[in-house]
Amino acid sequence: MNKPKRYTITTALPYTNGPIHIGHLAGVYVPADIYARYLRLTGNDVILIGGSDEHGVPITIKAKNEGVSPQDIVDKYHAIIKKSFEDFGITFDNYSRTSAPIHHETASEFFTTLNDKGEFIEETSEQLYDAEANQFLADRFVIGTCPKCGNEESYGDQCENCGTSHNATDLINPKSAITGNVPTLKQTKHWFLPLDKHEAFLKEWILEGHKKDWKPNVYGQCKSWIDDGLRPRAVTRDLDWGIPVPAEGSEGKVLYVWFDAPIGYISSTKEWAAREGKDWELYWKDKDTKLVHFIGKDNIVFHCIIFPSMLKAEGSYILPENVPANEFLNLEGNKLSTSKNWAVWLPDYLEDFPGQQDVLRYALNSNAPETKDNDFTWKDFQARNNNELVAIFGNFINRVVVLTNKYYDGIVPEPSEFLQVDEDTLAAIKAYPDVIASSIERYRFREAGQELMNLARLGNKYLADAEPWKVIKVDEARTKTIMYVALQISSALATLSEPFLPFTSAKLKGILCHSALDVESTWNEVSSKNILLPANHHIGKAELLFSKVEDETIQKQLDKLEASKKANEAANKVTEPQKDTITFEDFTKLDIRVGTILEAEKMPKTKKLLVLKVDTGIDVRTIVSGIAESFTPEEVVGKRVTVLVNLAPRALRGVESQGMILMTETPEGKLVFVNPDDASVGNGLQVN
Repeated sequence: MNKPKRYTITTALPYTNGPIHIGHLAGVYVPADIYARYLRLTGNDVILIGGSDEHGVPITIKAKNEGVSPQDIVDKYHAIIKKSFEDFGITFDNYSRTSAPIHHETASEFFTTLNDKGEFIEETSEQLYDAEANQFLADRFVIGTCPKCGNEESYGDQCENCGTSHNATDLINPKSAITGNVPTLKQTKHWFLPLDKHEAFLKEWILEGHKKDWKPNVYGQCKSWIDDGLRPRAVTRDLDWGIPVPAEGSEGKVLYVWFDAPIGYISSTKEWAAREGKDWELYWKDKDTKLVHFIGKDNIVFHCIIFPSMLKAEGSYILPENVPANEFLNLEGNKLSTSKNWAVWLPDYLEDFPGQQDVLRYALNSNAPETKDNDFTWKDFQARNNNELVAIFGNFINRVVVLTNKYYDGIVPEPSEFLQVDEDTLAAIKAYPDVIASSIERYRFREAGQELMNLARLGNKYLADAEPWKVIKVDEARTKTIMYVALQISSALATLSEPFLPFTSAKLKGILCHSALDVESTWNEVSSKNILLPANHHIGKAELLFSKVEDETIQKQLDKLEASKKANEAANKVTEPQKDTITFEDFTKLDIRVGTILEAEKMPKTKKLLVLKVDTGIDVRTIVSGIAESFTPEEVVGKRVTVLVNLAPRALRGVESQGMILMTETPEGKLVFVNPDDASVGNGLQVN
């Protein structure tokens, strides 16, 4: 399209069954916010639309587990999620929720319009049913083996391992997530959207129309789906939580969450328009509007195939110009997992790093999973902060502001003659808005962020080469020109950093007293104006924009993750089942005595074995024990232990072992001696 008159930007609606973590921020919300802020700075009519997805099985499961109502769950997490977005500067023009009356009304009207036009197929089919729970097993109420990748913990609607979307009846060896029972098949009526009817349109629109401008990961997944042949997709579910299906014979059924959720973008826009006195339809139905969806890769099919098919079937809506979906962000080499607490939660981050939202935004954007899954590590976070934000950006600004206050009491000096290096530097400043904009408009936000940092690098190099702290001793006029040019770079950074580092940008604008300028600094002003900070303009005192992150701080975060890992291992450790029943006579054959370890040494050329001398009360004997990976010889000498003394001797690595030390293992995998604590229990006493 030609230059749009307006932009409608949407972000995936997060499920309100838990808080937001860094994967959400990196994959969807930071890039969307960068894009929206940039467009606003360039004078465009932009709305950034979001909201909470408050229907669907994950929420009902959470409610069941906690013994509360689904409404209690969504109210709690909607507030937490909304605050996290506000805390991190995600500039939603409207953040709504799908439990809102306006959304129920909008989604119901949308369904009714399509139903009245005959766009659905009504079909009675066999669906998975849990007789004990007395309910159909939609989506995440059923778990089984993915028919595509073999993941044994795939959900009924989607496999989180390979990203494939499927029906619950496609699962191999399905089990109820409610009772664990193997479900049966039971007939039920549902409404289906015949995606096969829209296959020709999708081929033309995506495979031909967006071959060059959509990201390869998005285009590739769409092509795979279309080439595989599209089939009708149910838009209703047998559930009691959601939007009731507005059709005859639909008792006990609600709209499928992936039918109603994207309509949430429309209802959220309506909510915004009513509040602002705007016409919402211009943002969804006018051909001069550019619609862009920011999502993660697990939502590609819904936003590129299912939702466009819904919009096309309705007939009056525009289609997305782009869907720049990101891949997944991993954490310290492992997949992010909310259930396993393998995540960095945004509320927790702000507790540990108060006032450092921009550091996380920058680190996540610098390592964003734009074309492949990427890994967030705390060491990289530290390096991005210390080596780039502190050492490059912050260092440049601090030197400029400190020197301006030292030499000129905070007054921008009047420049004298410009040398070629000054002219080149001022020309380079003007070029950066277009360079950064080019990357942003191609959804290369990592690249754009590095171009911003290159402007700060330019400033550092200019200062280092010009050396005003030396020149001022011999040429005051030249020093004024140097500082004037450095201040122009600083002002450009204050404006161009806003999409990436909004809190830093606001702070820097405050230091440079941008509010006192006659004209508000905009993206285009940086490229078109010769003077960004005029001579005789008064700036403020220096403040550190960033602070160094120490090793101890990072270690605390790594320790926190390690604690999560151990807790997961403990929670998932399976207790060994009871062995076969024995008789009392069998037990009396065991001669178990109290003993003390007198000597211990590692057996040569082995990792696990210690050779022990043990006083059993009846003798001192040699016992070989596989505990060397858990204990040093020094740690076990003097230990009171429980010994099975009448175990038949066995040669291990040429050493005859004459018994067995009784051990157990904690849920964390740590070996522990089964030993008598009472000091009055002497060696040789039998354990009965």
